[in-house]
Amino acid sequence: MLTEKLDQIDRISLASLPTPIYPLKNVSRELGKSIWIKRDDFTGVEMSGNKVRKLEFSIAQALKEGADVLITAGGIQSNHARATAAAAARLGLCSHLVLEISKDPDTEGNYLLDQMFGAKITLLDENGDVSVSEKIEEIAEAYRQEGKKPYIIPVGASNGIGNFGYLNAFREIMAQEEKLGVTFDAIVCATGSGGTYSGLYLGNKLFDRKKKIVGVTVCYNKDHFTEVCGTIVNETLSLLGESPDEDKDFTFIDGYKGLGYAISKPDELRFIADIAAKEGIILDPVYTGKAFYGLYSEVKKGTFDSCENILFIHTGGQYGLFPKQGQMAEVL
Repeated sequence: MLTEKLDQIDRISLASLPTPIYPLKNVSRELGKSIWIKRDDFTGVEMSGNKVRKLEFSIAQALKEGADVLITAGGIQSNHARATAAAAARLGLCSHLVLEISKDPDTEGNYLLDQMFGAKITLLDENGDVSVSEKIEEIAEAYRQEGKKPYIIPVGASNGIGNFGYLNAFREIMAQEEKLGVTFDAIVCATGSGGTYSGLYLGNKLFDRKKKIVGVTVCYNKDHFTEVCGTIVNETLSLLGESPDEDKDFTFIDGYKGLGYAISKPDELRFIADIAAKEGIILDPVYTGKAFYGLYSEVKKGTFDSCENILFIHTGGQYGLFPKQGQMAEVL
């Protein structure tokens, strides 16, 4: 019954799925645990990373409503904004991005790609008097006055409809477990807007798999995400015609956001370089680098002693490494 309900939710095909899962043998040997990775950075090139899974559902809703302009927001190196712009270009839609800045940005990384995909871009001073939501609504109203039909996608596409992306990813993981002959005791992901974690959490709960779903916070803290993810989960349950989740058992780990969102410390960058040398995998400095650093450290602390097989979700974001090339060169 649940599978039938999920299959009835409108979705468009954007991502290359399923993404592979394989063991990180060198890290596993070092930590004395069976550490696996799911390469959601393989969902595509232009739309690589976790955001595209959510956009498959958000944009399907936009098209159903007859939208011709997609509006969303993020930081100057937002993976979500870049993926939205790429998807809009593929589908023949316009995209308008509101990107928060603290200084004039260099044209590099995701910001360069945003422009290549033809997105209209509004730069917003993150310390200014106008909020992101106010600016987005102002832009949307201007499009309405032109006779267009804008559709607003929240940051990270992290809401009830976008949440189906990782609820379905959980189904994908279950099928891969059966094929691989392994059962993951824990699934770990970076938590920045809450949509990836919320989908995995809800999949685990609805399919009664009793896994430990762990979000390593890369901004804000566990109290913030307990509220945010609670809202997202209940929005999704409402869309499925299910009752609200009154017994949420979220697991978030704080302490690894470092100096702040998208701000890198030398030890974080050294860790990214170390994992690249050990496993041939590139983590990003905003999400996966900090989250995998958190997983690595917490395994050593004993937080995962009850878990033997641990799956880490690589949510992409490697384009964000290039604006850090100067800092990276200093630690190599």
